[in-house]
Amino acid sequence: MAENFTVTPWEVTGDIDYEELQRRFGTTPIDDALLRRLGGYGDLHMMLRRGIFYSHRDMNTLLDEYDKGSRFVLYTGRGPSGSTHLGHIMPWILNKWLQDVFDVPMYFQMTDDEKFLFKDLTLGETRSMAYDNALDFIALGFDPEKTKIILDTENIKTLYPIALKVSKKVNFSTARAVFGFENSTNIGSIFFTAVQSAPAFLATELQGRQVPCLIPCGIDQDPHFRVSRDVAPGLGYPKPSMLYCKMFPGLGGGDKMSSSDPNATIFTTDTPKKVKSKIGRAFTGGRVSVDEQRKLGGNPEVCAVFKYNFYMFEKDDRKVEEMSDRCRRGGDPLRRMQGGPHREDKRVPGRPPGQEGGGQGDNRLHGL
Repeated sequence: MAENFTVTPWEVTGDIDYEELQRRFGTTPIDDALLRRLGGYGDLHMMLRRGIFYSHRDMNTLLDEYDKGSRFVLYTGRGPSGSTHLGHIMPWILNKWLQDVFDVPMYFQMTDDEKFLFKDLTLGETRSMAYDNALDFIALGFDPEKTKIILDTENIKTLYPIALKVSKKVNFSTARAVFGFENSTNIGSIFFTAVQSAPAFLATELQGRQVPCLIPCGIDQDPHFRVSRDVAPGLGYPKPSMLYCKMFPGLGGGDKMSSSDPNATIFTTDTPKKVKSKIGRAFTGGRVSVDEQRKLGGNPEVCAVFKYNFYMFEKDDRKVEEMSDRCRRGGDPLRRMQGGPHREDKRVPGRPPGQEGGGQGDNRLHGL
């Protein structure tokens, strides 16, 4: 049933009905009119064309202000609890497109404090993972003059005054209702949403004027930013606008790639040999035999290999449609047909095979 799934900032389970999730959260579909408008600023990104980014809050308001000359800031982030995988990178890719098209600054928050509070990890571990994950973000080619990487425990002096203002407007009843906190929840976890709100208001604080903010991220993060948007007017901040994407699928056929299932997840630190092995074991839409495939056809909607082409690797819409049609008409099983994810180099551009984390002193990490 459509109701039998869970999507929170810390848990995604079940087969996600994205229209139902949109209804639950109260977000707005990205319609053809908005796509046409976005396409007027630059060639529309495939993740928008294909409905991977599919829902939003106040995008038209943001664009109205941009058209009047009010430039916005981008904000997204990463909770460092392990190696970066393709599901983490997907929204970063659209952020890069947005920075290029609109020529705007970028804040990237590394929430090492969050993972310390919510997982069985030390601060040293989450900090080290943050520096390592930052290499994957940097490798995508964001403009270093317009991009700032925020590490919460290092930049807390800048974030804390804003987080305090937010926290004073959020009572425990709201936090419990939004996030499902219980009496046993540690008080750091309860406070954390205020810290995640802070970068959305940072440009307004630093510039002393109303600076719009756009947050493109996974729709599982919506509960945090509903709170941010609710408190913004009372604090004199503009409500951040949101662009939400679907979850990047796992190789095992699930709706979300997860670090907890490493055999169904492609990490940026995987060797080419390991990537090829994982793809070879991926769940596909093929039948049990070639004869049955030719007779009955396949189902690309459940095929992880097809989804990888659709979500990230094949930029040509015509070729994606050809893959889908060929499968349905009973061609060879998709794992033999599709070249995209079978390429050996699945690494983020600029990150050499086998490279480990840059360490605390990596000079490519541009903080506040």
